[in-house]
Amino acid sequence: MRNYRLSGIAAVVSAICVASCTGSARIEGTVSDAPSSEVIVKLLDVNRYQVLDTVPADASGRFRYKLKVEKGQPEFVYLFHNDTRIASLLLQSGDKVKVTADTLGTYSVSGSDETQKLMEVEKDEAEFSNKMLAASDRLQDLDPASEEAAALKRKMSQDYVDYYRGRVKYILSNSHSLTVIPVLYQVVGESLQVFGQATDAIHFKNMSDSLSTVYPDSKYVKALQKEATRRQQLLSLSARISNAEEAGFPDLNMPDINGKKIKLSSIDSKVVMLYFWTSADAAQTMFNTDVMLPVYKDYHSRGLEIYGVCADTDKAAWASVVKNQNLPWVNVCDGNGSASPAIALYNVQALPVSYFIVDGKLVASDVKDEASLRKFLNSKL
Repeated sequence: MRNYRLSGIAAVVSAICVASCTGSARIEGTVSDAPSSEVIVKLLDVNRYQVLDTVPADASGRFRYKLKVEKGQPEFVYLFHNDTRIASLLLQSGDKVKVTADTLGTYSVSGSDETQKLMEVEKDEAEFSNKMLAASDRLQDLDPASEEAAALKRKMSQDYVDYYRGRVKYILSNSHSLTVIPVLYQVVGESLQVFGQATDAIHFKNMSDSLSTVYPDSKYVKALQKEATRRQQLLSLSARISNAEEAGFPDLNMPDINGKKIKLSSIDSKVVMLYFWTSADAAQTMFNTDVMLPVYKDYHSRGLEIYGVCADTDKAAWASVVKNQNLPWVNVCDGNGSASPAIALYNVQALPVSYFIVDGKLVASDVKDEASLRKFLNSKL
């Protein structure tokens, strides 16, 4: 009898533990202008959306949904109607939120302080982005040499500085809120990163350190820590570049397919494309023939040279690719793969990646497709 009672108590304790350790969040919502439709629930899986479910809305547009949210691991959850994002939520375990939205993306939320912050962050970002895009469109219609164009450029620059300062103030004031993560990754237009300066590595590091004390198990925080490390390494690289006395960039001296060492600094061309790749990846070998060769043919006579560093351990396989594809530029490989000093020196995190040395100075402009590569070369040659 005693053993039975102990077993029963253990079962109850176990059930309580499971219930307390496995949390959830509930969403009650209304899509005001889409009765009897469907709401798609998506989870942000660090850098991509993961579809969790498709939830039917009744004749009044109401829907309900419950999702798993572990304690200490808030989740970014987004609601979609067809392809339109209609609400953004940052949910913690135990949250019960009410959402009112329309199919255009206007929404309100109650029951989640973090979601309220996220709403304000996204609202500010949208307003700034729309302002900058409108100014950019207007600039296209002006004479580049006019005073009006110059004044508009100055205003756009000041608007960016003001917005950047505001975002810095936000992350410093909310250093324990996961909403600082989307702020750090904000991009205006197609490519203007709000926190895109090399010295912004400091903000990434400070925020990742702060958030890790509150959410040590969060996948978002762990991803931020990796990005903070990458940016710190780039900042270190920038410092080494600025301190380089002779070449203006970290020099390399690596063997070609004949075993002859060739210095990067020995190449006398207006633009040198420092290209890191691997012959073990079929897509990268195809890139050689489909993109690199045509571009080289068009721009070599105008002052382009390529210094291709292959991060392979099989030098024979690399040399075979170089010969079979008749790659005419400088091709080097030391056979050390990812352990190559060249990989460490240029902080190569993934392949392929490229840098450009323009008039003897390193320009960290990574382009991976033919259109952007030609656009860059046209601006320099």
